[in-house]
This record gives sequence, C-alpha cells and structure tokens, in this order.
Amino acid sequence: MSSDHYFSASPASPEKLRTLKVTLAGRDVELTTAGGIFSPDRLDTGTAVLFAHTPPAPSGGNLLDLGCGWGPIALSLAIESPHATVWAVDVNERALDLVRRNAEALGLSNVNAVKPGDVPEDVSFRSIRSNPPIRVGKNELHSLLERWIPRLDEKSDAWLVVQRNLGSDSLQRWIAASFHEGFSVHRAATGKGYRVLKIRRHGSPPTEPISLL
Repeated sequence: MSSDHYFSASPASPEKLRTLKVTLAGRDVELTTAGGIFSPDRLDTGTAVLFAHTPPAPSGGNLLDLGCGWGPIALSLAIESPHATVWAVDVNERALDLVRRNAEALGLSNVNAVKPGDVPEDVSFRSIRSNPPIRVGKNELHSLLERWIPRLDEKSDAWLVVQRNLGSDSLQRWIAASFHEGFSVHRAATGKGYRVLKIRRHGSPPTEPISLL
C-alpha cells in the first residue's frame, strides 16, 4: 500500500490522469485530475461549502489559494477576477502541475501555481481562500497559518473551511488567541458538517489623533 498523502511533495503512486466535469464560478468546465492528490474524483464537500458562503473575490491585487490541490479555488478566483494575480500554493508537485495544466486549458493566464517558498516575500494578499490540509497535524497546520495569515493586506479577509469534527472550533479559538493584535475571527457559516471561518485583518490605528476641525 502506498504511503502517499495529498500533502506528499512527490507522490510515488501512479498518476492515473482522469477527466472531471465541474462548475466553477458559474462556468461548466472539464478539468484534469490525478491520483496522489486531494479529492481527485470530485469537488469535495468542504470546498463546495466554502464557495457557497464567501463573497465575490476582490477584482485585483494578489489572491491566495492555500493548499490548492488540483485547483478548484484558484481557478474559480482566476475566473471571477481576471485582473487579479492568483497564487495557488501547495507542497504537492503533482497538484501544482495539474493546476498549471487546468489553467492553461481554461485560458487563464493569471494563475501562479508554486511551492510556498516560491512566493516572493514582498507579496501580500487582498484575500486568502483555503480548504486547509487539516490532516498534516496540528503543529504543521498552525505553522502554515502563522506563515500566511500575517500576509493579508490591511482591511482584507481570509476564509477557511474546516470540518467540525476535525477541530474547526478549537482552530477558531487558536486563531483568536494567536492573531489578536489587529485581527478578528468569527464563524461566518455552517453547512454539511463544516464551519467557514472568516479572519479579518483590520487597518492600523492612526499614529496621531485625528483632528475634527
């Protein structure tokens, strides 16, 4: 039996390319998926819940899909916001190859599918959308969020979908405790056993009193 996980960097299991028909951002599309990645045979329930409970993406700037898999979130963002730059980030090389293949097939030139270390340090994000890899373990997940949430632009939001029985409520409490300075988090929606968490980065307070004269 293969020891691959969807968060393996280089899956050893056979690729087994397959075709998947889905609707993304109101557009019926035919995409390519493969074995050794997350949810290769369908749009997973968590991502569908996220789509149902998030607002339209910002029209421009940098947008982040964290843990992109074969790319449903990144591709949807790119379709919705053709003038934005979408960063599809994953450690799984096979998943990144699929995102590139799918973006090309859809004529989307605004998708960068890269490993985490390939995102320039000076890039910040107007929105983060993620079905995060819960099964990497608590410590890895916390490290992941500690790395990316601070890169939200001011007055911008991250939206995470997490299964309730895999610790969504404890994750919400951890986020509230870890990002209390300039951030807020609340449960934005619940559906089909999942929570959608909204993390807001607020604007910096004024450094000087504002005159009302």
